Amino acid sequence: MTHHTSRGVGRTGSLRVLRSGAVLGLALCATVAAGCSSTGGAPESTAGGSNAGTADTPRATIAMITHEVPGDTFWDLIRKGAEAAAAKDNIELRYSSDPEAPNQANLVQSAIDSKVDGIAVTLAKPDAMAPAVEGAIAAGIPVVAFNSGYDSWKAQGVSQYFGQDETIAGEAAGARLAQDGAKKTLCIIQEQGQVALESRCAGVKQGFTGGSTEILNVNSKDMPSVEATITAKLQQDPSIDHIVALGAPIALTAVQSKANAGSDATIVTFDTNAALVEAIQSGDVQWAIDQQPYLQGYLAVDSLWLYLNNGNTIGGGTPVLTGPAFIDSSNIDAIAEYAKNGTR
Repeated sequence: MTHHTSRGVGRTGSLRVLRSGAVLGLALCATVAAGCSSTGGAPESTAGGSNAGTADTPRATIAMITHEVPGDTFWDLIRKGAEAAAAKDNIELRYSSDPEAPNQANLVQSAIDSKVDGIAVTLAKPDAMAPAVEGAIAAGIPVVAFNSGYDSWKAQGVSQYFGQDETIAGEAAGARLAQDGAKKTLCIIQEQGQVALESRCAGVKQGFTGGSTEILNVNSKDMPSVEATITAKLQQDPSIDHIVALGAPIALTAVQSKANAGSDATIVTFDTNAALVEAIQSGDVQWAIDQQPYLQGYLAVDSLWLYLNNGNTIGGGTPVLTGPAFIDSSNIDAIAEYAKNGTR
């Protein structure tokens, strides 16, 4: 369980009075190079972004609670986006995470008990998270969801959602595989029971009309075992010609497994990080589906600030989609410039 918390100001109500409409409009115009420290201290310096002033709105505390697996650099992009919005919006950001749903739910309860002003949460295992989320809403704390929970957020009473439809993203990947001439694909799920990941592979199966898709479950908390499991599968079945990873660390591990097995399989993936961008540039990974995690983190915090200060909600009761989009050899050089800044 990972905590990055500090004492913050108490809640002063679900809606705050906006001091100046001009301040709100100007603060929406740009992100910032400095992100608010997750420990509530001075803003952390980041390499990318553009400078903007801090909003002249009342100081507020927002808890961001995710299912991050330690070591997965995808979440660094989420946090950078959240920190950029927090710095702009005069927000104390408290970030915490746990990949086990009961523990993540306990983190939500801790945020409720500390009387934060808003909560941004991922719903990777929505049934386990529902009581805590509903408890936050009952306590009058506005809750937004992002990244995971596309099919469940509204049923839990959450006001806004930022992410991608994982089934549609999977179908797009499957169609691209068929276009690429794939015949047998291996879709690797790194956390069994995680609904977003399972929806991706289900979508791949639906969209891939050119052959067959097999599911392989691995444990991303033990990356050496991931490498060994993928290697063994490729050695066992040399007919696998495409590997679909559901995260950048898994894709990069699959590159090593492919070499270990002497396989000719093509590797594609969902999600990116700086190393994955380099892998696309080198040809080790053919393409990636990008859901823009930096944007998800940014919007989750910024939307709560808008709600607290002006009663705004984004999306009109529908999900705000941040993906999917393809990154491949045709656009990787442009993306690489942002990856150097740690924001893509």
